[in-house]
Amino acid sequence: GRKCAEALGFKLEEIEDWQCCGSVYPPGKNEIASKLPSVRALADSRDKNQALVTLCSACYNVIKQVNNDLQNDENTILKVNNYLAQDGIEYHGETKVLHFLEVLRDEIGWDKVKAAVKNPLKGKKIGAYYGCLLLRPGKIMAFDNPENPTIIEDFIRAIGAEPVVYPYRNECCGGYISLKEKDMSKNMCNNIMDSAAGFGAEMLITACPLCLYNLNKSGNGKLPVYY
Repeated sequence: GRKCAEALGFKLEEIEDWQCCGSVYPPGKNEIASKLPSVRALADSRDKNQALVTLCSACYNVIKQVNNDLQNDENTILKVNNYLAQDGIEYHGETKVLHFLEVLRDEIGWDKVKAAVKNPLKGKKIGAYYGCLLLRPGKIMAFDNPENPTIIEDFIRAIGAEPVVYPYRNECCGGYISLKEKDMSKNMCNNIMDSAAGFGAEMLITACPLCLYNLNKSGNGKLPVYY
């Protein structure tokens, strides 16, 4: 990600003393502690006057939903800021949260991405696997059309390959259920693999490390998967 950013004329600066985002957004209204690491990262970016950019779908989902809470949910705003007051932090959702793909689409532009490609993947047929965390909940994430996204297909075109659109590209791979219900996750991953292969894909790419793990670990191996 850093190397690609440099090739496109911008720099990614890592947050000092970063913590895990929590991996899963906590839906409980009174669940505050697991949101604090995301708030600290958001406040740190705010203080640097920078957007917060991530390459991980899960981090993007958690951080963006927490940021939305700090803009709109009075209960979360009150409790989080009361807790963080001891560290001299106050935060109200000021930071812009971006996935790396959004930076490419909205800040750089696909034409510039295409121009920077040294070895275009001509002749390759690639399926985009979105999963669910990039796209849902749609009104909060506002990343792309949750039912008919195009951003990864546009990226595939920019790197010189042919995108393959298939029905299961925004279905869940099983997520963390793969730790307990292995057969269920296997069926979900196989459906994704079969769908993509059936429409002519030679490989899959995903923006989610957990999806990458599940598809490689639980899938039927019909297609290679890359992150």
